[in-house]
Amino acid sequence: MPLSDVRILSLEQYGAGPWGTLQLADLGADVIKIEDPSVGGDVSRYVPPYQSGQDSLFFETFNRNKRSISLDLRSDAGREVFLDLVRSADGVYCNLRGDGPEKLGITYEHLKTVNERIVCCSLSAYGTDGPRREQAGYDYVIQGRAGWMSLTGEPDGPPTKSGLSLVDFVAGYVSVLAMTAALWRARRDGVGGDCDISLFETAMAQLTYVGTWAASEGFVPPRVSESAHLSIVPFQAFPAQDGWIVIACAKQKFWERLCHAIQRPDLLEDPRFTDFAARRENRDELLVELRAKFRSRPAAEWVGLLEDAGVPVGPVNEVGEALEDPQLHARGGLISYEHPTLGTVRQVASPLRVSGAEPPVRRGPLLGEHTEDVMAELCGYDAGRIAELRAQGAFGEPWRA
Repeated sequence: MPLSDVRILSLEQYGAGPWGTLQLADLGADVIKIEDPSVGGDVSRYVPPYQSGQDSLFFETFNRNKRSISLDLRSDAGREVFLDLVRSADGVYCNLRGDGPEKLGITYEHLKTVNERIVCCSLSAYGTDGPRREQAGYDYVIQGRAGWMSLTGEPDGPPTKSGLSLVDFVAGYVSVLAMTAALWRARRDGVGGDCDISLFETAMAQLTYVGTWAASEGFVPPRVSESAHLSIVPFQAFPAQDGWIVIACAKQKFWERLCHAIQRPDLLEDPRFTDFAARRENRDELLVELRAKFRSRPAAEWVGLLEDAGVPVGPVNEVGEALEDPQLHARGGLISYEHPTLGTVRQVASPLRVSGAEPPVRRGPLLGEHTEDVMAELCGYDAGRIAELRAQGAFGEPWRA
């Protein structure tokens, strides 16, 4: 695997951070999940509805292919163990509040004397400095603050969040992209450093062209019906006879193909609809024509017809329908494994495909499952030393929900 020679110590919980390190684990990195014994480890172990004891399908989604150790970094013995682990690690990752890395002593400044090449990555709500560094923040809060919810939903409806935690997931990707770049630099130059990534800045960056228009020209983006694109028409959802379809005429040739496929070549000659600018200016008039046409036939018929015509189109599926898509199955897009308490677990496979190696498929770790193995393997502790550290509180007390 591409990252089979990379070892990451991760102080992570819930979604964004574990999603980030999952990408590293799926690429072969040894991700050692350090769980706080005083709170029963990662809180996502206890997220319903599909949860039993210290395991849940939510946790499994974000933590396959990782190892778990129980370690209390607030104890002197736990800190000693952590520093021993840092000596053989490439990176330390966390998704704490912005002031958390400094308080726990897991920044590069704290760890460089132990390992000069260590890369420390912090993913927080607002970053490690600035007026909000000490504030907690979650995906939905950030979607509101960053303007996303003002863009989403019907014009006469309330501000609406994305159906998925996209700020968390994009920030997870961004954090490990930064960390991988810093790991490359550390191996090249022999010196590590810090990566400081925030949900808020990630969400602001995802405003992309809308942010550029607003910052440069004072553009106030409106909400547009039927999930429509702000400037390209037609590029949106349409109601068919029995469901919804999405059509994306992002190029002039697709618009021309669409008109021929729906037997409305007259639209091509109408000066109101000749190009991008004209169709945007006359959006309402054009959509009256298209909506009436698409309501005349079932969604599946339109999808088949337009696919054959070379128009980008797809159905609006339920999640279960999406999981049965033949394209997903043709590319091995679902994985499964057995779990000691959850039974058979099925997940969507990693989208990261690199030639030459098959991604690992291992269940998420039980709480502290690999503590003694990691202590022996990476720190060189024998059974007596592990017992001594346990007595000193390094691994915390057994926790019960």
